Amino acid sequence: MTFVLRRAGQAAIVLIAAFTATFFLLQLLPGDAILIKFSDPSLGLSPDQLDSIRTTYGADLPWWEQYVHAGLGFLAGDFGFSTQFGTPVLTMLTEALPATLLLASLGLVVALLLAVLIAGLSWLAPFAWLRDGLRQVPGLFVAVPVFWLGILLIQVFSFGLGWVPIVGADPVSGLVLPVLTLAVPISAPLAQVLVRAIDQVQAQPFVTVVRAKGAPPLWVLTRSVARNAAVPTLTIAGVLFGELVGGAVVTETVFGRTGIGRLTEQAVANQDIPVLQGVVLLSALGFVVISFAVDLVTPLIDPRQRTLSRSTASAASRPAPQEVSA
Repeated sequence: MTFVLRRAGQAAIVLIAAFTATFFLLQLLPGDAILIKFSDPSLGLSPDQLDSIRTTYGADLPWWEQYVHAGLGFLAGDFGFSTQFGTPVLTMLTEALPATLLLASLGLVVALLLAVLIAGLSWLAPFAWLRDGLRQVPGLFVAVPVFWLGILLIQVFSFGLGWVPIVGADPVSGLVLPVLTLAVPISAPLAQVLVRAIDQVQAQPFVTVVRAKGAPPLWVLTRSVARNAAVPTLTIAGVLFGELVGGAVVTETVFGRTGIGRLTEQAVANQDIPVLQGVVLLSALGFVVISFAVDLVTPLIDPRQRTLSRSTASAASRPAPQEVSA
């Protein structure tokens, strides 16, 4: 119970900080989203009508009143209205979120598979030069720009080889190239952390004992090393999941997919502040939920974390020793 309350408090602090930073940074943007939308001469709006629209959106209020009004609205589940489309922001996020969640989830799964493959082969490869070469692959992956990789995959596998259609694709084949575009850069830090964790675990005495008993390398890796090396990889995977949402901005634009990324790109172009605030808070909430899930799953993978948590809890609940006066 204490753990849940502590994490709820941390989550509240993260969300408040994300909202505050986003609000003030967006207030510093030059220009006015309402003027961008409604100052077109073809609309024929008078200055009084523009002022009335600004009043409707609350843009005429002082910054501190806008901050309080927006904060109270978020607490009540009211994200406001898009200045570009006039649609409730919550409705726009709800409609765009499923597509991005599917893309990000598949991208994370593929990234984990790539990281495990690279780390496993770099440990099991029979030649030293091959093992060293595989360890350099994550550095290559992390240097690849997302937009360039997406365009390259389209040119090679769609236009060149014709394996994956880019126009008129069905829901399954339409996900192949976007998922790869997201997965390759994200797999790099995962592979680097996993390789480093494997190196640290294999140097432990219990692994030496297992090897001395004649266990083959694959058995040592899967039964003795992998489980102990998975914890830091799982932690960094939870953190990187939020980056998949950021990568989706570019990926969904390159592949013409609808989702949170495409919605963000349109909001930035139109200075649609309510939508941008909603996207940032949604991303912050995603980080909080995923971090909480990782904290729950970690003790299931490594029982030592369970014991450590119990020891910390009992130490915290134990009364402090009293000083004995002479």
